[in-house]
Amino acid sequence: ENDEIKQYQVGRYINSNEAVWRILNFSIHDRYPAVIQLAVHLENGERVYFTPESVNRAIEQRRDTTLTAFFKLNQVDEFARTLLYAEIPAYYTWQVPDKKWKRRERGQAVDNWPGIKVTDTLGRVYSVHPAHQECFYLRLLLHNVRGSTSFTSLRTVDEVECPTYKQACLLLGLLEEENHLIHLMDEAEETKSPSRIRDLFVIVLTAYFPARASDLWDKYKDSMSEDILFRLRQELGDHELAMTTDMHNEALVMIEDKVLMTSGKTLNDFGIDVPLQRRGVLCAEVAREKSYDRQALLNFVEERRPQLENSPEQLDVYNKLKDAINSERGSISFLDAPGGTGKTFLLNLLLAEVRSNGEIALATASSGIAATLLNGGRTAHSTFAFPLNLARTDKSVCAIKKQSGKAKVLQQCKLIVWDECTMCHKKGLEMLDATLRDLRDSNDFMGGVAVVLAGDFRQTLPIIDRGTPADEIDACFKKSLLWHHVKQCRLTVNMRAMITGDPS
Repeated sequence: ENDEIKQYQVGRYINSNEAVWRILNFSIHDRYPAVIQLAVHLENGERVYFTPESVNRAIEQRRDTTLTAFFKLNQVDEFARTLLYAEIPAYYTWQVPDKKWKRRERGQAVDNWPGIKVTDTLGRVYSVHPAHQECFYLRLLLHNVRGSTSFTSLRTVDEVECPTYKQACLLLGLLEEENHLIHLMDEAEETKSPSRIRDLFVIVLTAYFPARASDLWDKYKDSMSEDILFRLRQELGDHELAMTTDMHNEALVMIEDKVLMTSGKTLNDFGIDVPLQRRGVLCAEVAREKSYDRQALLNFVEERRPQLENSPEQLDVYNKLKDAINSERGSISFLDAPGGTGKTFLLNLLLAEVRSNGEIALATASSGIAATLLNGGRTAHSTFAFPLNLARTDKSVCAIKKQSGKAKVLQQCKLIVWDECTMCHKKGLEMLDATLRDLRDSNDFMGGVAVVLAGDFRQTLPIIDRGTPADEIDACFKKSLLWHHVKQCRLTVNMRAMITGDPS
């Protein structure tokens, strides 16, 4: 038995210095100065904890956060109005039971302010990713504006209330110049094609979150639309045709599709007006899944399907899985297949059959190497936007917005193949089921999609950080509440050995 506590006690060594230190009860560790965490959130965006029975009371009796209490303090305390939010803990203590700030009674006296004491306590405002733009700019204002008495007061500049915190930051000159991005786009404008400039613009949006993204678009929209103008001039035979807003809109549609694909956000999240989506404009991710050569797939199916006659076992499993796919009622099948039994051959055949009919079939695997063996394969984390650490997540659905490209693919897909699923945590299967039901507005299993799981539980199980073998077993798909709905199929004949004649 692996008793880590006992191993630590047996293996621990204490020298004379440490023994004396502990006998005299000297401090083992210390932290100086004290650090107070300060909340940051949008108006009415504070976290509220409640139960089904206490929901009304929790909403009516919301308690102040350190931020809302800071605003209230500024309304009644003249000295507090001279401080920034992060400076408050040095002069005031946070009263947890009462949820309010109180002047310190101990510390060094502050000149010209009777009754005010100061200590070395530091305030740390929680960090905010630039992707959450309004909250990010709210935090920036809190670090630069003194005396605010409300959220509205915070975004008021020269007695003019700004509609957004970002606009207030701009008026106060808190945002750095973005000349480096302008130089970058200028160079691309001189040397790159319009499609490449659009790709660069997508990278600038999703990686740098420019404060003046709409200005960048207005400055370079002609360069990003030149290929559209050239195409229309060729089609219409009119070489005098001028650039129009429709051409800009078409370029913007292509840019938004790529932004959605890479970040799951819309252009509106970056302060750019959402383009008018024309009827017939296809989402880039849906287009990619439907871009397979159907004739080549038909040839592949006609060539490979007769080979199933050589293995009655494979043919039986193939027919069962195909019936599940064609039922369109939603199903979960598990193909138990040790190495060499023809699992990859069978899965690629099923994928080709569905895609040859112009329908969407997703090929995923729990590892990148396994994904390369499937035609059009990608990792499950990439396809379904799983969190990196499934074992520790408290989310119940995947991070896929209903209007995103990934959502449209999942709404239209007919088959999902998930190879090496045995390596994934059971939460992945449960999150996928909940996400498909939500995106497809269906209460059927997997939202009506046929899901074919494949793998071998005799190999690698889910890896749990600092977990025991029991933890790994508990994380398996077989321990999921969905497992009793899974239809199991098995491949046992080693086709690789039969074909090559090598029993090893």
